[in-house]
Amino acid sequence: MRLFVPILATVVLLVSASISAEEPHDVQTGSLEVEIALLVAEQDAELQDFYAIRDYRPAWAERQRVAAFAEALQTLESDGLDPSDYRANRLVAERRRLHESDAALVELAQFDLETSALLLTALSHLQRGRLDPRQVDPQWEIPVAPARLDLDTISRAVDGQRFEQAFSEARPPYAPYERLRSGLARYRNIQRVGGWPPLPEQPRVLRLEDVDDTVSLLRERLAMEGELEVMAADPSAFPRAELETPDPRRFDALLEEAVKRFQRRHLLEADGIVGPQTRDALNVPVAARIDQIRLNLERARWLLNGLPEAFVLVDIAGYRLSYFRPNGEIWRSRIVVGQPYRRTPSLRSEITHMTVNPTWTVPPTIMREDVLPAIRRDLGYLQRQNMRVLSPSGQRLDPRQINWWSPGNVMIRQDSGPHNALGQVVIRFPNDHLVYLHDTPAQGLFAREQRAFSSGCIRVQGVLEFAQLLLDDTESGQNVQALTASGQTRNVPLASRMPVILHYWTVHPGEDGQLVFRPDIYDRDDDVLRALNRTSVL
Repeated sequence: MRLFVPILATVVLLVSASISAEEPHDVQTGSLEVEIALLVAEQDAELQDFYAIRDYRPAWAERQRVAAFAEALQTLESDGLDPSDYRANRLVAERRRLHESDAALVELAQFDLETSALLLTALSHLQRGRLDPRQVDPQWEIPVAPARLDLDTISRAVDGQRFEQAFSEARPPYAPYERLRSGLARYRNIQRVGGWPPLPEQPRVLRLEDVDDTVSLLRERLAMEGELEVMAADPSAFPRAELETPDPRRFDALLEEAVKRFQRRHLLEADGIVGPQTRDALNVPVAARIDQIRLNLERARWLLNGLPEAFVLVDIAGYRLSYFRPNGEIWRSRIVVGQPYRRTPSLRSEITHMTVNPTWTVPPTIMREDVLPAIRRDLGYLQRQNMRVLSPSGQRLDPRQINWWSPGNVMIRQDSGPHNALGQVVIRFPNDHLVYLHDTPAQGLFAREQRAFSSGCIRVQGVLEFAQLLLDDTESGQNVQALTASGQTRNVPLASRMPVILHYWTVHPGEDGQLVFRPDIYDRDDDVLRALNRTSVL
């Protein structure tokens, strides 16, 4: 490209001669355009394209424009980003120093390019995230798409000083992201007024009708997050005295309902009793909740942009599946995910088919850690579980003839039926972890608030209804009930593939819009937060 720089500079000089004398600039732009053309040739392609669209006109020659940009950068705090990473507090001073010192054109051009690069970087971070998730999480398997910036629109936004509008258009265009931003602002307001009081550590629990000074602290703590206001919104549910003149030291019915609401928002058993787990959640400092929201805003930026029209979203830490159907409806259900030592991975794939009345071939990890110990204790385990022993070629073997302390290369397969570990339907998508969505005979687990009980695969409540929706929406022409009633094991392809995303959020808006804080079951938050807090070099 360097061979073309002299020609480029000549063209820019000719173009600059036609600029109207009335155009309001603080410096002579003609020579500055030449310097910009020379310097930008050594920069990345995106910055080159940005200035080519502008005919190499400077973007930051006006004091007012730099000041407006610096002010707009401060709003990135609402996204959990640090404005100082983008030199928001230094740009105006840097620009003033250059002009007051009568800096050389090359210095002015360099400032112009650096400031434009800051703008493009900020927009890219809003659109796709500041961090590369592959560097934060070695297990990350969701494709990372590059940011796609409309440079022509951005150039016009610069000229019109519409920076906040440009930021707004770069943000993920989904309601959960905006609710996370609103939640961040709310918790920062709580921090500004001093945060909430911690409850003292004490051996006994707090429950209905207790009278204690700690109950007053509990009432104050829940009021900080608005739990009591929500409960009082239905005055018919509580005695007038509790609503108008509550005894702050008495654990009344209104306070019990507020505790239950808090517990539901933190995926705790909603019993209305303040025991050790609830006390620990209440005593998490507001600063830690702010950090938790910030890092989940970053996770949202990784994912919530350029999503397909219809897709299945598995929220691992939230134990929820959401199917965004082609008709705009959303089907939601509870799920069971992998235990901390058998984690459900984050990945993106496409559902290709489902298996009805499946058999289950025991995976190696479950074979080694669960099934073999059970067989060694009691060989009758195989018969009770409707399991058969097979050779690698599929030939049936006599379990009595096998040394179960050193079984060699054998397979164990569970027959289809009501007690099969996969239930009646398995929904399959290609992935290296061999995980899938499936039914389960252990329906009672769906009643738990925290549901990390599986060996990595995802059990779905109401999976038969979900399977039928997939078949209907992809026009696959099959009836799940008829297929399962046949008793035959059968693979049923979808007529068209359905995208599926497995992702991990520890904060997410609930269906009522309020933030739900989830336990970090896989200990992933700290790595994201540390990376997010590192000073950016821009």
